[in-house]
Amino acid sequence: MRKIINPYAQTEGYKCFGCSPNNKLGLQMEFFEDDDYVISKWMPKDHLAGYGNILHGGIQSTLMDEIASWVVYVKAKTAGVTAILNVKYKNAVYTDKGELLIRAKLMDQNKRLATIHVELLDNNGKVCSEAEAKYFLFPLEIAKTRYNYPGEDAFFEN
Repeated sequence: MRKIINPYAQTEGYKCFGCSPNNKLGLQMEFFEDDDYVISKWMPKDHLAGYGNILHGGIQSTLMDEIASWVVYVKAKTAGVTAILNVKYKNAVYTDKGELLIRAKLMDQNKRLATIHVELLDNNGKVCSEAEAKYFLFPLEIAKTRYNYPGEDAFFEN
């Protein structure tokens, strides 16, 4: 397993709700490559609850959408935008029962579209929600010039 570097973290004005370490109200996700998967371990915060101590479904879908975008960066090797996010909620995710694991895998890719399977697991390893994300992919030169994609090497130490 190797850490994925956030090459955008030092960019002025970078406040991504999902992954910016500088957004105090955001999720501040970090990512790792684990063979075919991109994973993130994340500790829920009480203020992100929906009903009682259950993590809001919108936050769950945001966690899954965010990790899918990092799969696009490091596995599809370009940038893209969410075209479809189909979420299935299976079990409650609690804000007070420990760290969550979010994992995502690139299932299919062609020139224009990537399909990514994402799972959100509780601290006992139970799948609580899952998603199929489809991302519209930008051609590499457009990803670099219009969307500041730094190239796949920028996401890992030498």
